[in-house]
Amino acid sequence: MPDNEGVRLQKVLSQAGIASRRVAERMIHDGRVKVDGHVVTEMGTRVDPATADIRVDGTRVILDDSMVYLALNKPIGMQSTMSDDRGRPCVGDLVEHRVRGNKNLFHVGRLDADTEGLLLLTNDGELAHRLMHPSYEVPKTYLATVTGSVPKGLGKTLRAGVELEDGPVKLDDFAVVDAVPGKTLLRVTLHEGRKRIVRRLLAEVGYPVESLVRTNIGEVALGDQRPGSLRALTRKEVGELYKAVGL
Repeated sequence: MPDNEGVRLQKVLSQAGIASRRVAERMIHDGRVKVDGHVVTEMGTRVDPATADIRVDGTRVILDDSMVYLALNKPIGMQSTMSDDRGRPCVGDLVEHRVRGNKNLFHVGRLDADTEGLLLLTNDGELAHRLMHPSYEVPKTYLATVTGSVPKGLGKTLRAGVELEDGPVKLDDFAVVDAVPGKTLLRVTLHEGRKRIVRRLLAEVGYPVESLVRTNIGEVALGDQRPGSLRALTRKEVGELYKAVGL
């Protein structure tokens, strides 16, 4: 690119909301910024925001302001689809009047109608595809209320793996969060995406799920979002998702 073309790197970082120009200049000086895989330390560097792969501390900077990245707390009773030919309530109903260009949104993964929790919505097709592809092993965390008291050895069993009718599954992490007579609240993390996998796994080892909420996808957390609410992901969250799937 000729020296007089493109946009100064510190201006691009500032316009992307990464930092003020002065702080961006310090980041460049300190070798924290890469453009297309190369560390850039010269202040006069110009880039094409439409094509450059710019990263700060290894995290990709998203420059396309037409991209939409949302976190939804899907309520119980709602289908994880953008439309439903049987007229059932679905995610598309929630975003129809609230998101510009919602017809192009992809939902990342599915949740059963009787499961609440975090769904990601985006028009970034490559990111959505990779997040859903099992080879990238993006972890998902759930809070599951199960029937009965859970023995101490259950976590070890679930981490080792359990054989289901469509193949083995194992948890990445397991914890007992709370227990009352007759019920136990579990936190489970896995990178599987098979249908009803958490319910089937826990039922297989003798602990039917009474209620289920997905709380995390990678570094994105549901937090205190109420059911039915949408929020835009932060730049940091989007960057972490990109990092998780190698973009």
